[in-house]
Amino acid sequence: MQKFIKFVVRHVPRTTMLRLGGVFGKMAGIMYSGNNVECSICGHTYSKFLPYGNQGRDNRLCPGCLSLERHRLLWLFLKEKTNFFSAPLSVLHIAPEQPFLKRFKALTNLKYTTADLESPLADVHMDIRSMPFANDSFDILLCNHVLEHIDQEQKALSEIKRVLKPNGWAILQVPIEYNREVTFEDNSITDTAERERLFGQYDHVRVYGCDYPQRLAQSGLNVDANEFVKSLDEKLAERYRLDKHEIIYRVIKK
Repeated sequence: MQKFIKFVVRHVPRTTMLRLGGVFGKMAGIMYSGNNVECSICGHTYSKFLPYGNQGRDNRLCPGCLSLERHRLLWLFLKEKTNFFSAPLSVLHIAPEQPFLKRFKALTNLKYTTADLESPLADVHMDIRSMPFANDSFDILLCNHVLEHIDQEQKALSEIKRVLKPNGWAILQVPIEYNREVTFEDNSITDTAERERLFGQYDHVRVYGCDYPQRLAQSGLNVDANEFVKSLDEKLAERYRLDKHEIIYRVIKK
């Protein structure tokens, strides 16, 4: 059974696993029952989390809500360092992550809008490079693991700046190779297998390096590269299985 679960989490998209509903979560939860790790989002505890990713890296995916390290960290950041859960706020969530979607929709303080290019779950279907919203529309914008798919990055960032209200902010997480100083992109590479080898996924258009905050700043947004994870108790960070090197990139429209 464990081999079957490992096969599923390595080869079946998370969106497909979500369609399986509680069946997959209950089955995996039984196999991984325990109290060594805890999900900061759904609160379930397990002996360990499920493996996940192309390499099947161990102890990453929550069976309960299918959160990964970055989701659990962002949830804590929003709770502890922002007024996201209490203030009346207009929020645009682009490509909304499944661990958050229903939970954010249930927050009565939010005017919460979801958007995606194709997803049937989204309220609005749109291209991030040309958003159908008026200037100064949103207090907060969430757009995580999207920009690495966008070939006109600065056009997307310009649109993000446009739709944010003055003093509004956005969280823009992307996968980053911290041993890479400069972001790599090459639009001349069109072979699918070669793109997957170089960029990690065939539909990624770049591999971000340590210059990511400088690229964000080119848009005129103020960049807060927040090392929130380092402020957490080490035992708690380990229990939540957080990436101790992940930086939260928040940009602010001044």
